[in-house]
Amino acid sequence: MRAVIQRVAQASVTVDGELISEISNGLLVLLGIEEADGEEDIVWLSKKIVNLRIFNDAEGIMNQSLLQQDGELIVVSQFTLHAATKKGNRPSYLKAAKPDTAIPLYERFIAQIEKDLGKKVGAGVFGADMKVALLNDGPVTIQIDTKNKE
Repeated sequence: MRAVIQRVAQASVTVDGELISEISNGLLVLLGIEEADGEEDIVWLSKKIVNLRIFNDAEGIMNQSLLQQDGELIVVSQFTLHAATKKGNRPSYLKAAKPDTAIPLYERFIAQIEKDLGKKVGAGVFGADMKVALLNDGPVTIQIDTKNKE
């Protein structure tokens, strides 16, 4: 799994003009799933995200996690995170999981992060043409790949 995690002052997801998810202070997680991903990736990534110390403490130092901030979270599926661009100018998405694999993993990831965070999270609509709006706070943007644990 690959994740792009953005600390946001606000974020929202709209599909066909309908607001699907909206948060204020928290994290927007763009999640790419590949065929080789499984339960171990889900558990590791969820725990890593909710415990990342990327929120400012009282002294203005990034020293607090989403859990400590009682922040909100939106997860958006994004197969393009697995784009291969080495050859030519048209990205290849061969590493991205097909929907029959990706959808159950996406849903399982959302359930796991809700468990780890202790509350409901927002989500996009898998496979939909989504409009994702965000106000990046900082800006703070972190990339994580579960295959190399960084």
